Amino acid sequence: MTHPTLRAASALADVRYEIRGQIARRAHEMERLGYDIISLNIGNPGAFGFRTPETMRLAMIENLRAAEGYVHQQGIFPAREAVVMQQQERGLRDVTVDDVFIGNGVSELIDLVLRALLNDGDEVLVPSPDYPLWTAATILNRGRAVHYPCHASNGFMPDPDEVERLITRRTRAIVVINPNNPTGAVYSREVLERLARIAERHRLLVLSDEIYDQMTYDGAEFVPMATLVHDTLCATLSGLSKVYRACGFRIGWASFSGQREGAEEYLRALELLSSLRLCANVPGQWAVQTALGGYQSIKDLVAPGGRLHASRQAIQDAVAASRYLALVRPMGAMYAFIGVRRDALPDFDDQTFAMDLLEHKHVVVAPGVSFNAPYKTHFRVTMLPEPPVLADVFGRIEAQLDVYAAGGTAVASDTPLRIVKHT
Repeated sequence: MTHPTLRAASALADVRYEIRGQIARRAHEMERLGYDIISLNIGNPGAFGFRTPETMRLAMIENLRAAEGYVHQQGIFPAREAVVMQQQERGLRDVTVDDVFIGNGVSELIDLVLRALLNDGDEVLVPSPDYPLWTAATILNRGRAVHYPCHASNGFMPDPDEVERLITRRTRAIVVINPNNPTGAVYSREVLERLARIAERHRLLVLSDEIYDQMTYDGAEFVPMATLVHDTLCATLSGLSKVYRACGFRIGWASFSGQREGAEEYLRALELLSSLRLCANVPGQWAVQTALGGYQSIKDLVAPGGRLHASRQAIQDAVAASRYLALVRPMGAMYAFIGVRRDALPDFDDQTFAMDLLEHKHVVVAPGVSFNAPYKTHFRVTMLPEPPVLADVFGRIEAQLDVYAAGGTAVASDTPLRIVKHT
């Protein structure tokens, strides 16, 4: 009997998430075969020994009895009030608990804020390179992602003039990711102010992804976008996953500020979508107030002498010593977006390299095209491993690039895979 083919939805044809795609699947397969794999493709602090602050864990435990039932679709009051307090400390006086939505991580909220907004063919301005969920969620919600370039030559910051030239009558929103994933750029106040004025002129919804808001280095200034946007609606998205090393809690929030007049229908739609999924994970919500109101241990990690600062320096030192690599110094977040010099390796292909590095050197990185970059010369690594591990990793990377420089053949990423034991 012949069974009909069960095909995937056509909307998925343009969706990519190679961070957990073919290379990651191959890495899991190799681990099951007994190989030790170093995975630098995902920013998962718990996998590298980072712990959620104990006070947050205790807050969850002490409130478990209050976490067994459904709660309000926008989240429990203490969690939303804590977000309001943080926004007020940043200078926003008109934010209330009614303006805050708690979600199952920022990932769910990215989907919800776009689903409530988009009709067929509506456009969203998204940075390139981007965190790929923004592009994917735009496509899956019937929209079109229009990528504004963030060039390495400009420190991976956007050029507001280039951004404005991309606006059409179908443009509905602009996404700002600051500090940026994957590049580590921290946008200047001037750039953010110009983007805010552009959004106000064109009545665009501003979607500001600030999940790495306290992860900055060497005096880089993080400027909350909501403090600059006044005459249009602004959504600030953040959560517990990165700054508070609590990825598994699956708690994020979207806080709305700016001009609400004319946005009432959109906000009601967002409340409806929140209601349809009943509520976000309740135990994790009880950690929000303690997290935002407690000691900010992330500051110790990113300061000189801190673990993240040291790992960042280890990556910079390894790139500086390489014959092939280049790096725009990351000023924020927990990633380095590393380039391979075309003059050294003119035929370099990021996807082929990532698969070869896994097969031959047992290291997983994310190829740059995973982040909707229009070039194939970059790859992203996380800064979470300790410096000795990163030194080892970059030794393996250099060895793989030496093979290319010597004219060695590569295993193409679309060929049958095989195990090559690391020596």
